[in-house]
Amino acid sequence: MPANKPKFYLTTPIYYTNGLPHIGHTYSTIVCDTIRRYKRMRGFDVIMTTGTDEHGVNVERSAKKAGVSETEFVAKMAAEWKALWDELGIQGDEFIRTTDLKHAHTVQWLFKLCRENGFVYPGHYTGQYCIYDNAYVDVKAGENCPDCGRPTETITEPNYFFKLSVFQKPLLDWYAKHPDFIQPESRRNEVLSFVEGGLRDLSITRTTVRWGIPVPGEEPHIFYVWFDALTAYLSAVGGPNYEKQGFWPADIHLVGKEIIRFHAVYWPAFLMAAGLPLPKQIWAHGWLLMDSAKMSKSVGNVVRPRPIVHVLGMDALRYYLLRETVFGQDGNFSYDALVQRYNSDLANGLGNLASRTLTMIEKYSDGKIPDPQFGDNFLDAGDKAGQGIRQMAELMTSNTPGAGLAVWSMENLQFSRALESIWTLISAVDAYLTTNKPWALAEDDTNRGRLSRVLYNAAEALRFVAVLAHPVLPESTTKLWKQLGQQTALGDWQMDALHWGHLKPGTSLGKSQALFPRIEKAEAIERMEAMENEAQKQPSPVATPAPASTPVAGGAAAAAAPAAAEKIGIEDFAKVEMRVGQIKTAERIVGADKLLKLTVDIGTEIRQICAGIAQFYEPEKLIGRKVAVVVNLAPRKLRGVESNGMIIAASVGPEGRPVLAGFSDEDVEIGARLK
Repeated sequence: MPANKPKFYLTTPIYYTNGLPHIGHTYSTIVCDTIRRYKRMRGFDVIMTTGTDEHGVNVERSAKKAGVSETEFVAKMAAEWKALWDELGIQGDEFIRTTDLKHAHTVQWLFKLCRENGFVYPGHYTGQYCIYDNAYVDVKAGENCPDCGRPTETITEPNYFFKLSVFQKPLLDWYAKHPDFIQPESRRNEVLSFVEGGLRDLSITRTTVRWGIPVPGEEPHIFYVWFDALTAYLSAVGGPNYEKQGFWPADIHLVGKEIIRFHAVYWPAFLMAAGLPLPKQIWAHGWLLMDSAKMSKSVGNVVRPRPIVHVLGMDALRYYLLRETVFGQDGNFSYDALVQRYNSDLANGLGNLASRTLTMIEKYSDGKIPDPQFGDNFLDAGDKAGQGIRQMAELMTSNTPGAGLAVWSMENLQFSRALESIWTLISAVDAYLTTNKPWALAEDDTNRGRLSRVLYNAAEALRFVAVLAHPVLPESTTKLWKQLGQQTALGDWQMDALHWGHLKPGTSLGKSQALFPRIEKAEAIERMEAMENEAQKQPSPVATPAPASTPVAGGAAAAAAPAAAEKIGIEDFAKVEMRVGQIKTAERIVGADKLLKLTVDIGTEIRQICAGIAQFYEPEKLIGRKVAVVVNLAPRKLRGVESNGMIIAASVGPEGRPVLAGFSDEDVEIGARLK
């Protein structure tokens, strides 16, 4: 991190991968991206983290339903999330996946610190578990989850517990000392009420769930989803080496209000127990409602962002979400309001002002920025109005308190007010042009000075709009910036350096293009709704693959190949994911003379794998051995036992005796990727 830049670290939620993103997820991520762009234009060295939460029973079940392994399922789902953010111009610096090896190490390290400090103990738990919220809930058997209303399951299992109960006073003291830690105030009051009511110790491991990060030396325990997922914020910026990277603690965790408790109670308690710095602020925004209900795939009222982007463009979606909803409060989504905002604010507002200003400069000033000092100085009503435009534009850049100021509002995450103030400037410039009638001034050469001054003021005001609105409208403001003949990268422009008069006279305009072509409302709504309906009919992107070929030796892959083996490209080989695994248990399968059932630690989880090596290896001699494992092979059943992966072996001699590929003399980390 450059020494001359202050750091700023912000995060989106780590999104769960049992479904595809809808507009609610999009809202969270666009807000974070807007803050990131704004902070960079204020001179900060910024890192924004987003990512996917890929463990837990929901993923297990979703993968099984899709007919693929968990590894393949989460890889494809994570790719879908990343692709959408790319389409929306979201510039996340870190995309953390909870299946990443560096994340697994951070979770295990955090657990070790909490355990060594006396805040973790073993026990057993029986209770109702909501698989949809990944949380035990305080209801009786047979009752639905009080949060989501869906059925719960009775679970009894050995767990490790975190002593959350002892952190009631430390948390309340922290909240009192840092009154801005939880925002907005309504969410702060909600958390205070929850903590003041008493805290119960929290189960942080599972033994009934297979898909997760193993607790070292405590198999079959895997980490509970919240101890796992929350730690992603730390693993993204160095994990155990966070001090070297210098970005932790986070400046803002941005979350939806439904998960505020986990972030404002559990997460700071984990960090306190480990002796680590706490984040500076947790901001919980409201929901985007559809027909007065929270968007949910199970309810069937989700809206996806892609149809909107395809019809109106990504900036239209970004503008609508940040302009229509007061940040921190619930908002209501409707296609009608979306297209109305597009036509009134973007097409008739910014788009029309840019078009008429640049067209007149092209026509009356040979396509070059006019000189505002051309001709004799004068002072009349038009010039006074121009001075008013200048004062209004310069006021926008002030960071002193005042809800009508663009920079101050953006600094305080009041996005709707920031945009409202920018559009006040747009309206003022539009009225300024209408009053001064440049098209009429151009008819008389004696008005050349005034014409130049009017057109320059309008163009300079547009330059201010491009800079101030860029965090929200990155695509269209970049186009406007280039049309004004500016050569520097707009995203690198510092708002503190935005001063009136820096638009250089004589600068040639760039290629003209419409920023926001006006669109027929009924037609646009019909197209978006049709695309949404079609998208809901589409199958999951995680398709069931064709049946895999039968593995040699019943699950151990032999290295021998036919004499005339077909050549493959490097891209084919790259599809095979192999990792270093360590055999934890090995046993024979009744009725299967050639098969052994193994459990193998691959770094991020414990896998059950069947291998056809029983005639050549004693089970007890395999325990602790490091082997090469194909981890992205579709699971299959061998003699009724599921095998999720493949042990690599060479085929030796005429009988094809399998010899395990391993790392007996090398200090190789479990989970390391083979290349």
